This record gives sequence, structure tokens and C-alpha cells, in this order.
Amino acid sequence: MRLAGKRAVVTGGRQGIGRAIVDRFVAEGATVLTCGRGDRPEGLDAAVGWQALDVADAGAVEAFAAATGPIDILVNNAGVQVEKTVADSTDADWDLVMGTNARGVFHMCRALIPRLSQGGSIINIGSISGHVADPCMALYNASKAFVHGLTRSIAVDHGPHIRCNAICPGWIETGMLEAGFDLADDPAAARRDALARHAMRRFGQPSDVAAMALWLASDEAGFATGQLFTVDGGLTAASPLNPGLF
Repeated sequence: MRLAGKRAVVTGGRQGIGRAIVDRFVAEGATVLTCGRGDRPEGLDAAVGWQALDVADAGAVEAFAAATGPIDILVNNAGVQVEKTVADSTDADWDLVMGTNARGVFHMCRALIPRLSQGGSIINIGSISGHVADPCMALYNASKAFVHGLTRSIAVDHGPHIRCNAICPGWIETGMLEAGFDLADDPAAARRDALARHAMRRFGQPSDVAAMALWLASDEAGFATGQLFTVDGGLTAASPLNPGLF
């Protein structure tokens, strides 16, 4: 029970990585409040609080933070992607992706930093796409690079009161992964090639990211701040050569 007695807020807890983090935190003793667009999702643990919230809305985030009160852990997981190049992206695409992935993280941090306990932990969900560009994901790539920079700034400006780190997942088995493969001329071949590029020969699971989030939220990570922790099964460790051909 590494989070016993701690109070956590997790954005985007409806499904995927966010839901896995919520479930893991509850299992480790935390009191968890999660949020997202729409009604409470089915199957969410009865002990978990749910609040409908658009993190891109500054006023709504401030009201949410005021009602939430003091917390120990903030996980900024809410995110969206649009599969387009810069030339094809519209202003509406910009508002959607940057609104949630960049401005939303900023809003949550600004509103909840004053409410974090001494030694509290912020965990931002970045991406390897903030380091290396996935094709046809221009706005998503840029939004995650913003998250990485903001993470470092918060750690520097607000330590030692709080810690702030980012997790940079690689290719995790969620709907976002499938949307990326759908862009390929041959999605099945693209999937096979991608698997061969992973040292672990598998894609990640939301639980893999949740395990890292648990450590960063716990007192065991008390000297870790301002860091970007890559969880990608060895994908970005390899050269461009496909190891499956050797």
C-alpha cells in the first residue's frame, strides 16, 4: 500500500493509460478523483470519484481545483491526437490537440500546484513523440514536446515543495495506437515491422505506464524530479535498422 493516505487527481481516467493509473493507485491505497468529458464511465471502481471536466477550459479547471481541495498527487494524462501533417491541420485541429494536451496540462498544474502538499508529486504523461516525430502527427508531437518542457520548468521553479516528472510512453496498446497504424498503406505489415523494432518484441500495455506512475507518485521516488522517463520496450534505443531482418 505505497500510496496509503494519499489523495490523487488523475485526468483522462475513462480508459487506456488513465484508467490503468486510476486502478493501480486505488489498489495501492490512494483516494482517487478522476475526470474527463462526459458521464461517469462504466466499471469505474465505486471508491473513485468522477467529475466531468474539459481541461482546456480554464474557468472549469479553477472551479474543479477549488472544490477538490488539498491533494498529494496530480497525474496529467488527458490527451487527444489528430493524424495530420502541418499543411493539412486546421485551426480547429490546433484548438483540439493543443487545447487538451498543452493548455490543459498548464491549466491543471497552475490550479493545483498551490493545493499540493509538501513533497507532492506531479506526473505528466508525455510521449516518445515529444523526442522523435511520428509521421502525420505534427500537432501531437509538438504538444508532447511542450509537456516535456513544462515538466522541467515546474520541477525547477517549485522544488523542493513538489516534484514534477513526465512519463514518455512508446507504443501502447490503446485506440491511439490503432489510429496510427490505420494511416499506413498496409496496416498489418506496419504492425509487424513495428513489433520487430521493439527489443521486448511486444507493444506496451497501459499497466506498464501505470507501474512507472506508481513509483513516481510514491515516496520511493523522493529524489526524482525534472526527469522524462521513457517506457517504450526499447524502441528508441535501436538504430533505424529493423532488427527483425538480422
